Order: sequence, then structure tokens, then C-alpha cells
Amino acid sequence: MYEGFAALYDALMDDVDYAGWVDYYLALMAYAGLHPARAAECACGTGSLTVGFARAGIAMTGVDASEDMLRLAGQKARAAGVRIPFICQDMRALALHRPVDAVLATCDGVNYLCSPAAVQAFLGAAYRALRPGGGLFFDVSSRYKLQTVLGDAFYGETREDMAYLWRNAYDGGRALLTMDLTFFVRRADGGYDRFDEVHRQRAHTQAELTQWLAQAGFVDIRIYGERTFEPPAPHAQRLHASALRP
Repeated sequence: MYEGFAALYDALMDDVDYAGWVDYYLALMAYAGLHPARAAECACGTGSLTVGFARAGIAMTGVDASEDMLRLAGQKARAAGVRIPFICQDMRALALHRPVDAVLATCDGVNYLCSPAAVQAFLGAAYRALRPGGGLFFDVSSRYKLQTVLGDAFYGETREDMAYLWRNAYDGGRALLTMDLTFFVRRADGGYDRFDEVHRQRAHTQAELTQWLAQAGFVDIRIYGERTFEPPAPHAQRLHASALRP
């Protein structure tokens, strides 16, 4: 995943309010009583939020399993004038040189952990990466979104220099959404290169996340609706989790 897609990711995400996401996560951490000096962002992708947190004064480390995404993240950090070490690492085996005040996983990173065991491995690794009193903060697309909104939908878009086809299939038994993506990217000679990727996300529920966080040792576990500090509404499309290491 995110090999050929990495070069297109920022262009396709050009409508995302990254500044708003940074502001919300800073408020989410403050709401939990944390103003972190050091933090790690798992599944950081091309680093848009990592750079935003660094600009807010947090010493950031970016972690992702895609070398292609991290290469772009490094370029973005240098262009922004911030120093961020980026580490190619599976978030389920997160291992940092020293404990941090906060671990973050934004923009569906935890959805890409496609089994309860995978999520529990990440939560355990995040717990061990935190100093006592530190916090874990992440979001997931809700089961309502993956099942009902994205479900078995089909999307497509044509732009001046590229086009894509996006086909979804939802497996209710495993709560698993499979996304088949086909991209056509225009070359300088006017022809197109095609590449395909398959992405899978699991629809973790609020009850599952709360249980797994508690089992990992976290306390003060809170789940909020999309960029709010209120319990998720029944049709909330995104859940935000906040939990502390005692």
C-alpha cells in the first residue's frame, strides 16, 4: 500500500483541513491535561500533521511503514524549516529511543490495523512508548461510515493530469472494507501510466476500542464524536480516542 499512491496522496487530499486537525488534536491533548514537549505520530504519511505539530512547538517523531510516504514527509519538513526524524516502522511494533509525552495516530491509521490482535499490539506498543502520565490520541472512521457511507460504493474522478477509479466492498462478518484503487497518471508525452493498489480497513467499534485500551493499561479513556468533545452521535463518521498512561 501507498507505493505508487504516495506521490499522488497530497494532491488527492488537497481539500483536507490539516490546520483544523492540528488545532483539534492540540485541544484534545490539552483537554486531557497534556501539553506535550515530545510526541510521536504513527502512520504519519506524508507528514502534513507532523509538520503542523512541530510548528506548534512539539518535538515530533514521524513513524510510518511506507518509505515512499516518509521520503515525501522529509521533503515537506525541510521545506517548512522544521527538524523531524522520520522512522520506517510498523506501528504495531512502535519502539522509540526514549519515552514521549504523547503518541498520536491520525487520519484512519488505526483502521488499517485489520484485526483485534493488530490493534491490541499497537496499543501495547504505544503504552510502552509513553512516559508515565503521557497520553495516546487517535481517530478512526466509524463502523457507520465504513459500512453505510463507503460500503459497496464506487467513486471516480478525472483531473487534468490524472484519473482514478475506487471500488469498495464491505464484509460485515469481519467488519472489513476492501478498497480497490486504480490510477491513471499522465506522462510528459501525453500517455498514461496505470497502477493499482488494494487498501483494507477494519471498522472498530467504540466498545471494542474502550475495552482494548483498558486491557492495555490505559486510564481516563474517552471517545468523542468527530472533532468534538461530546459522545459520538449514532451516525458519527469519525471517532476520536483519548487515553492516559498512569
